[in-house]
Amino acid sequence: MQELITYIAKNLVDNPESVQLEERSRGRNYVDLYLHVEREDMGRVIGKGGRVANAMRSLVRVAAIKQGKRVNLEIR
Repeated sequence: MQELITYIAKNLVDNPESVQLEERSRGRNYVDLYLHVEREDMGRVIGKGGRVANAMRSLVRVAAIKQGKRVNLEIR
């Protein structure tokens, strides 16, 4: 899951070195992912009307379901 989000985000932004992904577990089956990008790249990662962000969240949820987990992705 983490590799997927990092790969997508790094290919969207101008400065891929600034992309950071933080994971925090809440319980056994629940994970929060925090994607940190530079302020200038925030629009590219979120997309028009949040479409890119929602697509990344959908991909992460599908990957998490296969592992028996629930995931929340927050972009900061």
